[in-house]
Amino acid sequence: MNINLFVKRRMPLMLIAGMSAILAVGCLPNLGTTTKANAQADKAAPVVPGGVLTGEAARGDWTTDAPGVRRRLTVADLDDPNETKSVDNGPRIIPRPEGALPQAPAGFKVTEYATGLNNPRAIVTAPNGDAFVAESGPNRVRVVRDADGDGKGEVKEIFAEGLRQPFGIAFYPPGANPTHVYVANTDSVVRFPYKNGDLKATGAEEMIVDNISGGGRLRGGGHWTRDIAFSRDGKKMYVSVGSKSNVSDDEAEARRARIFEFNPDGSGERVYATGIRNPVGLAVHPQTGELWTSVNERDGLGDHLVPDYVTSVRDGGFYGWPWYYIGSNQDPRHEGKRPDLKGQVLVPDVLLQSHSASLDMTFYTGQQFPREYQNDGFAAEHGSWNRSRRTGYKVVRIPLKNGKATGEYEDFLTGFVTAEGNVWGRPVGVTVTNDGSLLVSDDASGTIWRVAYAPAK
Repeated sequence: MNINLFVKRRMPLMLIAGMSAILAVGCLPNLGTTTKANAQADKAAPVVPGGVLTGEAARGDWTTDAPGVRRRLTVADLDDPNETKSVDNGPRIIPRPEGALPQAPAGFKVTEYATGLNNPRAIVTAPNGDAFVAESGPNRVRVVRDADGDGKGEVKEIFAEGLRQPFGIAFYPPGANPTHVYVANTDSVVRFPYKNGDLKATGAEEMIVDNISGGGRLRGGGHWTRDIAFSRDGKKMYVSVGSKSNVSDDEAEARRARIFEFNPDGSGERVYATGIRNPVGLAVHPQTGELWTSVNERDGLGDHLVPDYVTSVRDGGFYGWPWYYIGSNQDPRHEGKRPDLKGQVLVPDVLLQSHSASLDMTFYTGQQFPREYQNDGFAAEHGSWNRSRRTGYKVVRIPLKNGKATGEYEDFLTGFVTAEGNVWGRPVGVTVTNDGSLLVSDDASGTIWRVAYAPAK
């Protein structure tokens, strides 16, 4: 390791400096029993102007999460491979404690929008305001409607069922009057006829793309989710396909770990970007029209490798998997392979805490939140299993300036982990409603949460 990075990470610093770093962004770490891992997580690190955690402090864990906490991770912060031991530390899921609610920044209010859902995953808002949510476990898409405008979805109808591990949902054509709802199954893309207000599909599914590489529910790999998004003009359709493995480069990965582009009728297939281990969420920026993705990176290289990320996606871009990661850093499990690609690996726009399991994403296009949120990104972090200290289990905000990421990200919705480290909620999907609030699906508690801006008078 570079000696300067070693000194920066490991040199003992005064505890008061660490506390100042946390207080700068308005939260305190858990000061309970100190373990070796906890002590490392709580070490102080430089803080750049504006109260952004950097270096060691930016890595953190669930005990240092709180609404408003900002982090910035860079390539210079990467560990060497296997600098820490790779662990299996999956979440212990418990029932939601009585009275527990996710926590949002001051001025925001979190309420239950809908409960009793079965494995709610990706969620999108229809032009008329209905929330379409993929209940992936029972293989169906459900419509949730707030018919009386009280901020609760009291109407819950099954729009389509008999699907195959559905995840991504998109309306076509973009705009106020779509004619179809597209659904990304694990192995295909299908569509249903639709007009505003339909609670049930009025016709049978139509096959659009039938050769998506499907399936997989393996620990640390076997990604089955497929997301779907349309370009702003509706002329192109993007479909994300995650890898089948953690880090293999065999034939089974030939049509995986990439984003495809199609015409809306399924013709014109081409590969838009490659080397993206699991591009779970897709979204098109409302101003620039750029495609963005929220990505799960690989496991097995230690607590702090490899960072998950949210990034704009370059047409024809290569993001490293499986041979390289976060630029031209070679995965030791592929040492010496593909030297021709070393200088071609793109560095993502925003690096997240490693193993956070970044899932669905969206951009804020409403008018309810303060102006500084306009067109910023939001991504759901499902939560870690390959990390000694939990991270994720929250929704983060991706600040943008003129459509470009600043490189920072901010905790927006937290509180899904108890003081003992048990997990009662796991965010998956995020969408903006017609009234400007944010809906977040949580597949651990079977809930859709509503986050509205309602500052105290």
